[in-house]
Parts: sequence; structure tokens; C-alpha cells
Amino acid sequence: MKHNTREVAALQPEYLGFIFYEGSTRNYTGEVPKLPNNVQKVGVFVDATLDFVIQKVAEFQLDVIQLHGDESPEYCRSITRHIKNLPLGEGLGGDLHVWKVFSIKETFNFEKLKPYEDIVDAFLFDTKGAAKGGNGYTFNWDVLKDYSSTKPFVLSGGIGLEEISAVKEILKTNLPIKAIDVNSKFEIKPGLKKIKTLKDFINSFKNS
Repeated sequence: MKHNTREVAALQPEYLGFIFYEGSTRNYTGEVPKLPNNVQKVGVFVDATLDFVIQKVAEFQLDVIQLHGDESPEYCRSITRHIKNLPLGEGLGGDLHVWKVFSIKETFNFEKLKPYEDIVDAFLFDTKGAAKGGNGYTFNWDVLKDYSSTKPFVLSGGIGLEEISAVKEILKTNLPIKAIDVNSKFEIKPGLKKIKTLKDFINSFKNS
């Protein structure tokens, strides 16, 4: 699959995602070029085996594991036990973080998060749709008014240039938003990003 990882990394995003899921049109199978030290690599997994996650963390020197499937709290605890606590010499451990994804449309029961609260480092909220990510439209952000946790979260799901004003407004709230995740609205085709459009998006926040 053709991608332009190096060009995206040159824009200095805080995080850069790599999807390791064969069911995705964005499944990453190439090598990761050397990235700037301040760009953290996020590996996205969907109901993967523990061994597969360990393999990819070591191979790509991942900084974040993003769990995008139906992973249970017990599975997330196993990730913490078997990966986060391994010595740095094995290419694992250290400051590796775990994010758990939950999909939202018009409503959401935040009680579902409680079993994960003390296990994962952050949540990610995206739009519930037919595909596991990359559905191209936003969910109802008013739902987040009921978010009472102090656990940081990443806001995702169909965010593009048209959502800049709305993103700036939600960033003014007291919600513990860790990052804004963008994807499908910045693609020429799956995996190949529109560099100028991404640059415009990033600059709109730097200049505000």
C-alpha cells in the first residue's frame, strides 16, 4: 500500500498512527522510516492476539497501543502486565501507553468505561459506524457533556477542515482532551494523506 509517512511526520504531529489490522484498507505492512524524536508512534490493533501486539511493539518501537476492538478489561490488563513492564532492552516497556477506543453515535453510557479506568492510560472516542474507524463523519459531541471522568481522552471521528471551529470550541471546555485524531478526511486514498490539507489544519491551531 502506498503511503507518505515521512511527509506526514515532517509536519511534526504529536502522534502518528499505524494500523495493524488486516480488515482495514489502511493496514500497514511497510517499514516505518526514521521519524523525528518528538513524534510518537501509535499502533492500532483490533482484537489482536497478545503475541501479535508484542511483535509489532518490538518491531516498530511503538509508543502507544490503541485498542480498537472489543478488548475486555482483562485483555487490557494483560497488555499492561506483559508489555509495559518488559525491560527497555527488549524494545518494549518504558513509557508505552495503552488507549482504549469506544465508539459513539447519538448516545453513550459512560458507565462502560469504569472497568477500564485504572488499567488504560487514555480513552479514544470515535464515530460508531459500519467500519472500525474511518467512517468519515463526526458523532454527537454533546454526548461528551456527560463525561465525568478525569481520564484523558482523544477526540476522533470524521474531523476535517470543516470542523475546525467546533474543535476550537470544545477545546475551550474543561474536558480532559489529550489530542485530536484526524484520518479519513485528509486522505487521497486509504493510507495516502493530503499533506497541504493536513498542514492547513495544524496551522489553524498554531495561529489561534
